[in-house]
Amino acid sequence: MPDAPDTPPDPACLDGSPERSRRAEVEEAAPTSDSAPDPFAPTADLAPVEAAVDALRTQIGCVVVGQHGLIDELVACLLAGGHALIEGVPGVAKTLTARLLAKASGLDYARIQFTPDLMPADVLGTSVFSPATRTFEFHPGPIFAQLVLIDEINRAPAKTQAALFETMEERQATVDGTTHKLPDPFMVVATQNPIEHEGTYRLPEAQLDRFLFKVVVEYPSQEEEVEMLTRFQGFGGVMDEEQVEVVLDADALREARAAVRGVRVELPVLTYAAAIVAATRRHPSLSLGASPRATLALVRGGKAVAAMSGRDFATPDDLRTIVAPVLRHRVLLTAEREIEGVRPETVLRRIVEEIEVPR
Repeated sequence: MPDAPDTPPDPACLDGSPERSRRAEVEEAAPTSDSAPDPFAPTADLAPVEAAVDALRTQIGCVVVGQHGLIDELVACLLAGGHALIEGVPGVAKTLTARLLAKASGLDYARIQFTPDLMPADVLGTSVFSPATRTFEFHPGPIFAQLVLIDEINRAPAKTQAALFETMEERQATVDGTTHKLPDPFMVVATQNPIEHEGTYRLPEAQLDRFLFKVVVEYPSQEEEVEMLTRFQGFGGVMDEEQVEVVLDADALREARAAVRGVRVELPVLTYAAAIVAATRRHPSLSLGASPRATLALVRGGKAVAAMSGRDFATPDDLRTIVAPVLRHRVLLTAEREIEGVRPETVLRRIVEEIEVPR
């Protein structure tokens, strides 16, 4: 019969021992392969985004016929927390669409008509002396609304344009040495006419770079124009904006924006965005490429497009969809290409076609 082992048994193996109890607790707390994080688990609750997009499209579409690209790009810009520059000939519903967007989203709305004699104080506000308190009181200007429409932005001189730099980037305004916070949410929608040049000023590149999107509005199709006329007649010969209802508020919009920020963007997609922007800086048809702010804008816009499509992750196709609105105002053609009539969108399309899409 073999001898019994000289070493005593491990106390942790004895039932009821403190060591066994502690080890059991540790093993229960330790993660198992079944409890490992799922890489495909949703990273954002997109229900607020879906509700906001459907409601805004429906309400604006009650009055505006067609112009689906304009509406979708404005909604994407709103969800991404950016500003939009709308360019189009007169009469293609630029101002109307922005006004209806403000109404449907429940945001405070202000409209500023830019003219050559407009001063910065007319935009930001001014300090006025109060005899009652014997102090200067700040009277905020129209820029302190939640959604500000700047009509014909290229008609104001550089001094007034400069007043927008701080408001659009830092979301604040400094008047007489005092900084005043702008409301949250805050969005600037500006319009400009591409065919009139008399009495206009070219926007500085630094200001253009602060717009997340530049939306180019084309003429509607003949079918859409007939539909517009039919509705106009049905409204009794007037543009009935009263049928547009408020479907959001500031809290709902902030919730939707938070969901957009939670959209996942993997490293290959980030690399793809950086490659597109970097290619604009060395393309022979461009004298000025896009800045790093453009790369951030491309990713922000891609997140909004993905969320509007019901996905909590961005794909290269999401970025390709918004390359033109994000970059067309951030690049400059060479003099030779301008003379030839080449458009920035044409060069951007070639750049995108030449860059390999990540799989």
